[in-house]
Amino acid sequence: MIDIDAEPGAQLRFWRRPHPVTVIARVALLVLVGAQCVAATHDAPCVLWAVLLGIAAVPALVLPQHRVVGPLSRLAEVLITCLATDVIVAHAAHGTPPLTGNAAAQATLPYLLVPLVAAALYRRHLEALVLFVVAAAALAGLGAADHRLSHYDYLLVTVLWLLLAGLAAAVTATLQRSLLDHRELPQPYAEATRLLTQLRSVARQLPGATLDPGGLAEHLIEEVRAAAPADRAAVLSASGGSRLVVLAQSGLERIDWETNLDSDSGIGEAWATQQPQSLPRSQARSHPGGDVSALVVPLVAGVRTVGLLVIEADTAGAYPPNLRERVANLAAPAALRLEAALLFDEVRSLATNEERQRLAREIHDGVAQELVMVGYGIDNTLAVLPEDAKDAMDELRTLRAEVTRVITELRLSLFELRTEVDRHGGLAAAIAEYARAVGASAGFRVNLSLDESTARLPAAVEAELLRIAQEAITNARKHAGASNLWVTCVVDPPFAQIEVSDDGHGIADQRPEGRYGLAIMAERAERIRGRLEISPRPPNGTTVAVVLGTPLRRGASSG
Repeated sequence: MIDIDAEPGAQLRFWRRPHPVTVIARVALLVLVGAQCVAATHDAPCVLWAVLLGIAAVPALVLPQHRVVGPLSRLAEVLITCLATDVIVAHAAHGTPPLTGNAAAQATLPYLLVPLVAAALYRRHLEALVLFVVAAAALAGLGAADHRLSHYDYLLVTVLWLLLAGLAAAVTATLQRSLLDHRELPQPYAEATRLLTQLRSVARQLPGATLDPGGLAEHLIEEVRAAAPADRAAVLSASGGSRLVVLAQSGLERIDWETNLDSDSGIGEAWATQQPQSLPRSQARSHPGGDVSALVVPLVAGVRTVGLLVIEADTAGAYPPNLRERVANLAAPAALRLEAALLFDEVRSLATNEERQRLAREIHDGVAQELVMVGYGIDNTLAVLPEDAKDAMDELRTLRAEVTRVITELRLSLFELRTEVDRHGGLAAAIAEYARAVGASAGFRVNLSLDESTARLPAAVEAELLRIAQEAITNARKHAGASNLWVTCVVDPPFAQIEVSDDGHGIADQRPEGRYGLAIMAERAERIRGRLEISPRPPNGTTVAVVLGTPLRRGASSG
């Protein structure tokens, strides 16, 4: 129910154009009332009662939810209906031929349905009840004044239409309440559950039963290389901004593809025009030259370009029109699959981040708080112990130091769980923030070297690189016994390199749990098609690096 505002002119917001169905229903009832009035009295001027009801209905049509105009208009409709019923019954009783009260009362009483149902429809249940009571009282009062309450036929038809109007209002209110309750249920979650269930079924039928963008891109490259000559091939996708990222590639070596959409290249042209481009030059910035045929096919889903397929052969004229058409036909259905995979990847990333935040909240509100209380309890015990209980005090101090260490570890774990790659700050900023926090907590010096371009890697890749860097920094803090930490972050999509070095004991002296951390990093690197490199750092220490792609040649244009 909408309440009127106090400021002047607020009532204008309650005006609305009447719904055609509402107008047609009221007009039909008014025509029926007018016709029945004339039929009951054989007097044409009696149609004026229908006209009066129509005039009273106008405010109820244009301002139905106004807290003053709407109820007054509906009250006027009820009173006019009751008065018209009394007059029509009296007129019909003295007409030629005279009619019974039963037939005459039915000329106008059906209109009682309109105001009562309208009040219930606008969730004004008290108003509907008041209108029902007013109608019953008016009919009873007018009938008693004219000594008609003793007439069985008049009493029967009056009570019948009152009950019908009240029942209609009650049914309307009940149905509306049921619909509103249904609408207020968490429909987005129900819809999400339905869609995810369908997505799971569809994913099992896809090539490799996967919705991994990289896996789908590799499958597309395999299909295309089986149908057309290709010494090199790649599938590129948008990363946000004016750069593309390499989802998958194939060739004798890692090729430095042109990923700048603003450059004068077949890749930029195919993305902008959504048309295949055949060129006699390579789309790789590091290509040594010579005869080359390149074909760039846009992957278009609906009206949106979601990626590009690039294939190259080291011969001239390798892609005649018929072959270009065959490759385009292979790439067309892959666009929709790739778009679905990219969307699923985004949903999965959001779900993972939400779960990390949930775990952080539970740890903070649960175990962390309980450990703090344990620490306070140890402090209180130390305060009341007698001075001669030195052994017990030493044990408690050792225990207190251990509790403090565990609390510190938990705080760092919470910080790690909550750290995400901000879409504005970038990967380098997230790694630097975490390294500084760990260095301040562990008491070692952190040396940062950050070089990040304005282009971005895919969100899932950035998340994995951040977790690898966090694990490497955590290993150095927990197991290396280092005093200094060197963190290097170079990001120039599709290339990225994260390197963490320490001056600790070295990889050979690490605990088994440290080696478990290395295994986790290797799995993460493999997931994003990167390389994990672990080597000793002379004269002592360890260097852990993850490398993605191939760095740009010095002097190559990066846009």
